[in-house]
Amino acid sequence: MSTTRPNIIFIVADDLGFADLGCYGGRDAAFGRVSPVIDQLAADGLRFTQGYSNSPVCSPTRFALMTARYQYRLRGGADEPINSRSKGSTVLGLPPDVPTLPGMLREAGYHTALIGKWHLGYPPHFSPLRSGYDEFFGPMSGGVDYFTHCSTTGAHDLYVGEEEAQQEGYLTDLISQRSADYVRRMADDARGGKPFFLSMHYTAPHWPWESRHDAAIAADVRSNLFHLDGGNIETYRRMIHHMDEGIGWVVDALRKEQLLDNTLIVFTSDNGGERFSDNWPLVGGKMDLTEGGIRVPWIAHWPAVIASGGVTEQQCMTMDWSATMLQLGSAQPPTDHALDGISLEGVLRDAQHRFDRPLYWRMKHRGQRALRVGNWKYLRVDGHDYLFDLSQDERERANRAKREPDRLAAMRAQWEAWDATVPVIPEDATVSLGYGVADMPQR
Repeated sequence: MSTTRPNIIFIVADDLGFADLGCYGGRDAAFGRVSPVIDQLAADGLRFTQGYSNSPVCSPTRFALMTARYQYRLRGGADEPINSRSKGSTVLGLPPDVPTLPGMLREAGYHTALIGKWHLGYPPHFSPLRSGYDEFFGPMSGGVDYFTHCSTTGAHDLYVGEEEAQQEGYLTDLISQRSADYVRRMADDARGGKPFFLSMHYTAPHWPWESRHDAAIAADVRSNLFHLDGGNIETYRRMIHHMDEGIGWVVDALRKEQLLDNTLIVFTSDNGGERFSDNWPLVGGKMDLTEGGIRVPWIAHWPAVIASGGVTEQQCMTMDWSATMLQLGSAQPPTDHALDGISLEGVLRDAQHRFDRPLYWRMKHRGQRALRVGNWKYLRVDGHDYLFDLSQDERERANRAKREPDRLAAMRAQWEAWDATVPVIPEDATVSLGYGVADMPQR
């Protein structure tokens, strides 16, 4: 097994459902397989069946990814999510003085780049270049049109570094092409002992519902990014397929540069699926602390270390992967930046390796809270407490709270003890839903 520090590519899809990929039970589309490249990475690597995001919505998960800590420790992580109206805010973003995953890896000798979505505040107060990345290409906000690259406010939002950049093209393809080019540009240094860390953060398959062939609808969608009157399952699946193709371009570049063997590729989603997603067998989706909002695909591919065909039930969440990458990159967090994430290196090296991992969540939206310990999950939504045995009931339909009141009370007390260790949710934290029951029926 390799002892050389790996190159690392951290691929994050946006609003991808738990069962949208073939390797997680997803169905084929009318055009064929939706995700053959990602499926092959899973077949040749390690697939997690009990992996979670730090939040059921975009920017809070990204705070955790960047810091390897619970997002609740930073003010910006309390908004659900940061929205485009926050442009100019000196508060709603990732403070440049906070240690980050790319920053700590850069100090350990890595090249670093973010190609894709940032969603952690706007310049001049916040930006990827101020938080550890050497290079940045992508949108600063949470969602943009795939062709005009305009945000929900109608403002153009595509940057190179901290400067706006007008560029033609379908955004998913632009992210993929630039990522493959980055691999090629970094190849000589990587072979010479200076590895790279590349964040590939797609906006796909987030709304608006535009495939590579839908440029004609961009003018209308530009002022209607939530695209409440459009989209369908077939378009949604094509959006995933375009992302999958682009990941294939990056894998091909790694292979041609003879870097694939010692590159750790991690694939996931920032939260559960949205309108057209398949979360089966889970219930709920984006903005929910039911399983469909937080349980997401996690795939790790690293031929030098990870045996092919592995499947693990190890429980984990986004910030654990950040801690893993720091350990593999020999990066040392400052003493005043204690990590909440726990390294998964042992699981990568042995799919049978397991350890206990309690996982905590909370949301201002609907007063939600959740705790997973082993097979059991404590959940509160709208003031109602629930208890589920996920080993028997992944759909969270059989509430065991009245049958096991002692377990419920113990898990509630455990969650409340944890909650006392992080800042309270501020009164001015915003919840941005974008649509409601007037737009479509509830799940």
